[in-house]
Amino acid sequence: MATHEESIQIPTEGGSIAGTVIMPATKLPGVLFVHGWGGSQQQYHARAREVAGLGCVCMTFDLTGHAGTSAQYETVSRMRNLADVLAAYDMLVRHPEVDRNAIAVVGSSYGGYLAAVLSELRPVRWMAFRAPALYMDSGWDSPKRQLHVDQDLVAYRRKVVAPDTNRALRACTNFKGDILVVSSEHDAIVPKTAVLSYVDACVQASSITYRELKGADHGLSSEDSQRAYGKLLVGWLREMVTEARAGAAIAARPSKPASGSAAVTAPSADGGLDPHAPETAETTPPVSVVLAPANARAAE
Repeated sequence: MATHEESIQIPTEGGSIAGTVIMPATKLPGVLFVHGWGGSQQQYHARAREVAGLGCVCMTFDLTGHAGTSAQYETVSRMRNLADVLAAYDMLVRHPEVDRNAIAVVGSSYGGYLAAVLSELRPVRWMAFRAPALYMDSGWDSPKRQLHVDQDLVAYRRKVVAPDTNRALRACTNFKGDILVVSSEHDAIVPKTAVLSYVDACVQASSITYRELKGADHGLSSEDSQRAYGKLLVGWLREMVTEARAGAAIAARPSKPASGSAAVTAPSADGGLDPHAPETAETTPPVSVVLAPANARAAE
């Protein structure tokens, strides 16, 4: 069992003596899952249960414009959705079992973009991005759907974007925690160049692990892709949580291919974007908190 130690001074007759209080480290890491555009929290419940089995408190939630608030799908802005993420984060860290100094945020596509912006506004120790999307800074309070008309996202995502020109990437340049970045080999929505813009921006990260899911599309529509991503994510979070509990220093390390995945070293300009299509094949209820059960396992 992980422990916490505190040095104390014990008053005695004529002075004091040194002592140490050793107690169980009862607080748990918190993990916030942010779904992609067109998705919902429901599709992350099974994975959250699996991560809770590592000894974490997990939270999923529905962004405004999705599930129960789908009537706002056409009008909701990035500004409103960022407010959703901030509210969910604040609720998670208020949970009595959560260690507010050990928060992980897991985001897919649009959720990855929002997670990056969040990291500049709230303390985040670990970030996991899957196919993180990129948007221009203009139109922040415009309907998110309108961005696919007003911005040439196809061209924008097929070039390397300088961090100082994009809010999400600027946030990444200041992030000092550990990062997992996952791309899909056949992603027609977020090409590798966009994903590598995130990787390149994380110049101060304590460690960065980058993987490509072979044969996967943007929405991980095959069961093999889902399993490969789940294995990567849970394995990485297990490593991060274990090292944090042991109090070990985490050094930057090179990315190594894992089973069902391969490291990527150079960008490629593949994929396109239907300006009227949702960003994920993922789709459809409000906040859900999953505590750390003794034997939680997911069947996803």
